[in-house]
Amino acid sequence: MIFRKFRIIIYTTIVMTLLFYVTAFASVTYSHDPMSNPKVAKDIIVNPNAVYGYSPSPESSRLKDYVDYDWSDPAVVNQMRQQREEYHDSIKELYSMISSMKAADASIKDIAISVSTRRNELRLEAYKNDPEGLDKVKKSNLENFGNESGGTPDFFYKKYGSWEKVIEKALSTNEGADACLGLYDKYYDTYFISQTDNGTFSTLKADSTSQVSSPPVSTYIVKPGDTLCSIAKDILGDTAKWRTVYDKNRNSIKDPNMIYTGQVLSL
Repeated sequence: MIFRKFRIIIYTTIVMTLLFYVTAFASVTYSHDPMSNPKVAKDIIVNPNAVYGYSPSPESSRLKDYVDYDWSDPAVVNQMRQQREEYHDSIKELYSMISSMKAADASIKDIAISVSTRRNELRLEAYKNDPEGLDKVKKSNLENFGNESGGTPDFFYKKYGSWEKVIEKALSTNEGADACLGLYDKYYDTYFISQTDNGTFSTLKADSTSQVSSPPVSTYIVKPGDTLCSIAKDILGDTAKWRTVYDKNRNSIKDPNMIYTGQVLSL
């Protein structure tokens, strides 16, 4: 009788363990293949043992410091995933900053400097409860930018020659890290700000002294995680009005299910 109970306990433990890992690995398959993105493929490798099927590549200049993490351990990966989610959520602050500075007729240069500087601060703040991770980030920043806080606005301006590009880079994120943490599909639309004709600053002149005019009340800048339904509900008070938003922006929205971070929509 005792042996039978012991056997049942063992079987139950095995089943629960298998269910846990099945759940953990359930989101390995992405709708968008990370390896089809050349930029991402340089930073990650396919790893069948990793929780989400990918881990940082030892050859990556941006993620090599994270290679020694145990990417097969759900607890370790989940902690990093939570930090990553918090960081993505904090990026929304940058959009509010942009809107406020535009409304105050700030120059593109001033906006770029403020947003880029704050972006570096937010990235470091994301590791406030992870001293080891913070040290790795600072080390990586020092190697890549010569500054442990991250690339300065001037660094990126010299590299890209445009303050608009500095802003776009401040709003971008590391797609490889998202792929390793099960977030690649969730934030997929935010990876192409600089590639869309409707980017936040595509209509602004490259002259760093030019002024950004105050946006009309009837416009909205798409933020990470937005959908036409959520915008209709939050701004117009009715989810069903997504069709109205879509109809007013048919010239910039080819597919109502695909809107991009940084798009300026007419309401």
